[in-house]
Amino acid sequence: MTNKSYKKICKKCKSTEIKKDWFMRWKQRYKCKCCWYVFQNKTRSKNIEIKQIWNDYCFWKQTYAQLSEKYWESIKTIQKILDSFEFIPPIIKPREIILLMDTTYFWDFWIMVFKDYDSKKIINFKIVLNENNADYKAWVKELQEKWWIIKAIVCDWRKWLLWWFPDIPTQMCNFHQVAIIRRYITKKPILEANKELKNITELLTKTDKESFTFWLWEWYEKHKDFLWEKVIWKDWKSHYLHKRTRSAYFSLKNNLKYLFVRYDYLWQIEIPNTTNWLEWVFWHIKPKISLHR
Repeated sequence: MTNKSYKKICKKCKSTEIKKDWFMRWKQRYKCKCCWYVFQNKTRSKNIEIKQIWNDYCFWKQTYAQLSEKYWESIKTIQKILDSFEFIPPIIKPREIILLMDTTYFWDFWIMVFKDYDSKKIINFKIVLNENNADYKAWVKELQEKWWIIKAIVCDWRKWLLWWFPDIPTQMCNFHQVAIIRRYITKKPILEANKELKNITELLTKTDKESFTFWLWEWYEKHKDFLWEKVIWKDWKSHYLHKRTRSAYFSLKNNLKYLFVRYDYLWQIEIPNTTNWLEWVFWHIKPKISLHR
């Protein structure tokens, strides 16, 4: 005996005398034999976890095509789901944190981001006119006033920024230091002194403070005369001949006490030596909002 719950029922006269009546827009049509009323099947709504799709897209680097294949939906449907999703930022309670802070440029505006290294969560972000030390200092003070306990700070190099937090261990990002040296002596230096300095700089993220300090001092003793060499120009004033090499060396020398802060607190706090966790966030977001190619 057939279960009547599976039979089609006319929406107008409630009759069960129904026959199929071709297709319309790829959906089956039905016609009632009593009143000749024509109707279609309702679109079955799939139980899709919209938040899961958002997490896959935002945090797990899934593209529209990959999400379409995974959830058996068209790319346009995936786009509509993501556009309709309203993100509610989670409430984060104050606690002890290791603060990663940096500012990035999104073509026509700047965003300053603060992130917790332990939980890998964004604590706060703000659109700013440009990257400046005053905003960094104001935000750190605001977090402390809200009972956040900042155990350490990791940031890139900005003039006076590393000196503005004397009570908080401040680690300078090693990769930003490597980039500074690269700008001075280029990726493929020609001079022998620059080649050796480049080799020493590349070991910055892989060695300890004592070894790096010794290698830098050894390099200086070897190339001391080269570093202080002067030449008289047309204005009859003496100028240093290798200014870019000097700038690279003194950048390493002056920032040395901030490059290895993680070793000074090795047995107390696990401080990262780079801001890569923030750079990863920027690298992931920027292609998603870039111009159409």
